Amino acid sequence: MTTVDPPRRGAAAKGGATRAMIVDTAIEIFGETGYLGTSLRDIAARCGLTHPGLLYHFPTKEALLMAALTRRDEQDGVDNPTHGRPGRDTLASLVRTARVNARRRGIVELYATLSAESTHPGHPAHAYFQDRYRSLLADLTLALEDLAQAGELRAGVRPDVAARQIVAVMDGLQVQWLLDGGATDMAGALADFLDRLLVAPLEA
Repeated sequence: MTTVDPPRRGAAAKGGATRAMIVDTAIEIFGETGYLGTSLRDIAARCGLTHPGLLYHFPTKEALLMAALTRRDEQDGVDNPTHGRPGRDTLASLVRTARVNARRRGIVELYATLSAESTHPGHPAHAYFQDRYRSLLADLTLALEDLAQAGELRAGVRPDVAARQIVAVMDGLQVQWLLDGGATDMAGALADFLDRLLVAPLEA
């Protein structure tokens, strides 16, 4: 016997699919031209929607931006959870993330473009990226401190400084990867850098 979804359930599913399409498209365009260089009309046109049709789902560009950033964080969490993991696992997860990112250019473009744009205090994602970097640095510092206490960190490596160096290397590799058409081995270069901090090589 064939069953049919009630009208409300079917409409909700269609609405959810439309919202997902809008967010995916926004990730692409924000990555290509930045938040400031993109209009909701641009996104609506690429989605094949009218401007009012897009506004029905996302009434402001700021709301759509945060939905795009949330999607990125959710995807990172599914692919490679990192928060609160032990020292070596935390570093290994960074290499795995770099490996996954090599298969999703749109996400990397979004992050690289918006993180640069959002250095201006008036940017709607300014607080988001401040919090993101603060949390990442705290997690990395803790992981490196744990490694130092276990005797697994090379002599002279300061956890707080090394945490900032790791973030700088990751961000820099992403930019190089975007500019050279994916020729840069982000995961390999990051693993090599992390190995230079450790007594024993990292397995990721």
